[in-house]
Amino acid sequence: MTTITAADVKKLRDMTGAGMMDCKTALTETNGDIEAAVDWLRKKGLSKAAKKSGRIAADGLIGIVAKGREGAVVEVNSETDFVARNEQFQTLVRDIAGLAPAAKGDLKALLAATYPGTKNTVETQLQEAVATIGENMTLRRTASLAVKEGVVADYVHNRVADGLGKIGVLVALESAGDEPSLFEIARMIAMHVAAASPIALDISAVPAEVLEREKAILAEKNQGKKPDVLEKIISGGIKAFAKENCLLEQQYIHDTSKTVAQAVKEAESTAGAAIKVTGFIRYALGEGIDKKEEDFGEEVRKLASGGR
Repeated sequence: MTTITAADVKKLRDMTGAGMMDCKTALTETNGDIEAAVDWLRKKGLSKAAKKSGRIAADGLIGIVAKGREGAVVEVNSETDFVARNEQFQTLVRDIAGLAPAAKGDLKALLAATYPGTKNTVETQLQEAVATIGENMTLRRTASLAVKEGVVADYVHNRVADGLGKIGVLVALESAGDEPSLFEIARMIAMHVAAASPIALDISAVPAEVLEREKAILAEKNQGKKPDVLEKIISGGIKAFAKENCLLEQQYIHDTSKTVAQAVKEAESTAGAAIKVTGFIRYALGEGIDKKEEDFGEEVRKLASGGR
């Protein structure tokens, strides 16, 4: 019978992050074969991961990267903010973000990409992280921007580390102008996007169903008005909606005396060429996820009644 030493257990634990007793059991089951023990733990970990996958992962981090004329953003969710502060999790998100530009917004392609320094796919690496870190985690979404000429700049709000935070923004500017000047205005606009949460670049980019809903609300509020009066009210309401929700028509947070479009126009003199905002992406962590709220009182009642 193979003798399992404390050094063997420690080595396996360092390799996998699994518990000491699990490592000892794995080595016993595999006659001290470290590689086989890693596989044994992986299989055990994956079965744990399957149980964890039903839990809601609504925390985590936004990872973002911008390199010259392209950039990408990802959202990787965990169950708790505690894990989001974990260095291993942060490295995972940063590495996935680094692969994202090549995926060009295709989530399946990113999940199938080879994770740096391994033969694993990103999807497999995530599964292994679930097993070792101990929480459900998912790569929820990714998006990218690119320009043929100009810059893509990024901004991270509530930053926890380089390229990681709770809100991530990309802004793309098409221009033949001076790149440092373009980057400066793009970054200022990215900060604006983080704060102002526009839903579209301009009114033409707002989904038709959103506009129809706004028109229906305005019509409902103004029932009984003459058709020509109602038409003017709806037209004015849509203009107000655009000023509130469309990036180029919003008041510029750095100088509220002008719109974002006007700020971009003024920046052309510094950049030395025309500037066109071709797109933006704003990811806020957990938006759209229904996070389960724990009822502490109910938990106490369950404990008091023996779990009934």
